[in-house]
Amino acid sequence: MMLLFAGADAWAHNVAEGDKGYIQESSGVLFWPFVYLGAKHMVTGYDHLLFLFGVIFFLYRMKDIGIYVTLFAIGHSTTLLFGVLTGISANAYVIDAIIGLSVVYKALDNLGAFQRWFGFQPNTKWATLIFGLFHGFGLATKILEFEIAADGLIPNLIAFNIGVEIGQLLALGGILIVMGYWRRTSSFMRHAFIANTVLMALGFLLVGYQIAGFAVS
Repeated sequence: MMLLFAGADAWAHNVAEGDKGYIQESSGVLFWPFVYLGAKHMVTGYDHLLFLFGVIFFLYRMKDIGIYVTLFAIGHSTTLLFGVLTGISANAYVIDAIIGLSVVYKALDNLGAFQRWFGFQPNTKWATLIFGLFHGFGLATKILEFEIAADGLIPNLIAFNIGVEIGQLLALGGILIVMGYWRRTSSFMRHAFIANTVLMALGFLLVGYQIAGFAVS
């Protein structure tokens, strides 16, 4: 717990220097600029995109995709708003390492590892919601480092969160288009194992990156 709530400057959930300066210097309600910043964060957030890719990998019906994406959005939005409004932060390296583990978890889930190893299947909906909470808390921790102005804070946070969800839908649309073409090929099921193995490796890479950052900070 001491490690979790220590402050640090993380490499993941990073924000471009220009955006960082804008956030620090802004005051008052700036709805559309914060919508843009939120959308930009999601579209360029490789950790979020990897997790979403894993979540929808074997989801074919739009209803199922909508349920899982909504659960992730609820988790992400809840801790983003809660963390910033209460001022509760965490060690960004630790949070981002957990986010990396969320990618590993989803890859293992897609590979059926839990059923083979432990003889049971974790509730994937609950897992998506819980990891969404960590994803949002990671971003809240980064925003708190920028000391966003209190004037217009709530409207700007809501705008930012709306932007995050817009960005998520845009990124998801792109992923679904690619997945749609890939699933029509005869090689999809043959390559599914390789794809999820690579996804798992990337998740472990993210975890290692954060552990290394924590060690030298």
